[in-house]
Parts: sequence; structure tokens; C-alpha cells
Amino acid sequence: MTELDFKAVLARSDLLFDRAALEAAIDRMAAAISERLHGQRPVFVTVLTGGLITAGMLAPRVSVDVDLDFDYAHATRYHGGTSGGELYWKARPRNDLAGRVVLFVDDILDEGHTLEALKKYALEAGAAAVYIAVLVRKDHDRCVPGIEADFIGLTVPDRYVFGFGMDYEEHGRSLFGIYAA
Repeated sequence: MTELDFKAVLARSDLLFDRAALEAAIDRMAAAISERLHGQRPVFVTVLTGGLITAGMLAPRVSVDVDLDFDYAHATRYHGGTSGGELYWKARPRNDLAGRVVLFVDDILDEGHTLEALKKYALEAGAAAVYIAVLVRKDHDRCVPGIEADFIGLTVPDRYVFGFGMDYEEHGRSLFGIYAA
């Protein structure tokens, strides 16, 4: 896809959430995480690449009473496309997760295959508890059984969404809004 093609996609897409809505959602998520994990030191695992912007804005808003230990994971099913395939691990968390509280931060909970694999990995590594925070949850009934986000910023319709970390064929991740194609 060329930049010109992406601009055409953006022009015909609907803005679902603007900057103010995103900032408010992240504030709500940070407050909920601060309350639930008060006094703990979770491993705050950014799920790359989509979760990067959300994680970067969320972490400094979490209360100082929650001392975050940072890490990342990179597992993908999309490989730059708009539909998922087989899960491919690019990087697993580096921290020893045994006995630790783990908080995965991602951009979206759609069907949940990637988050299921991450949660399974953490539990098999001996994590004491695993939480999932997502900026958006897609509103449909196709999610992997048993996978739910503990902290959700916003709910989006069952459409292809992009912006604020989420891409449209590797375009639009840096948009300060969430759009539906």
C-alpha cells in the first residue's frame, strides 16, 4: 500500500475516538490499574508493536504506589496485513516471570489469539497472576474462550480499526485518534 492509497483509506474512514477520548480512557485505565495493583511491583509488558503508544502513555499515569518493572513481548499474527494467521514470536519477555504479577498492555482485544498465547506463556513461566490491559476491545462474540481484558479503555464496533498504535497495512499507527475503515 502506498502513502497515497492510505490517505484515501483515511479520507473515507470514520473517526470513532479523538484525542480527548483517548486521553480520558487512558486516565481511567491508569486509575483502575493503580487501585487493583496498589502496593505491588508488576512486570509491565508492552505488547509490540501495537501496544507501544498505549503503554507509553499509560505507564506514567499509574500511581507511584505501583512500582512498574518494564519489559516487552512481540508476538504477531498479522505480519503487516489486515487479517490474522499463525502466531509468530519475535521476542518473548526477558524478565523471570516466576512468582510475579504480570500486566500485558496491548492496543486491542479482537479475537484474543495473541493475548491468549501471551497469558499462557506467562502462566507456564510461573507468573503469580496475569492481567491484560487493552486500549480497545472489539464488540463481537468471536473472542477465544477464557480471554478477557482486565482493564479496557474503550469499546469499538466490529469494524477494521486503526490509529493510536493500530495499523492499516503498516500505516496510521501514529494517528492521535481511532478510525474505522
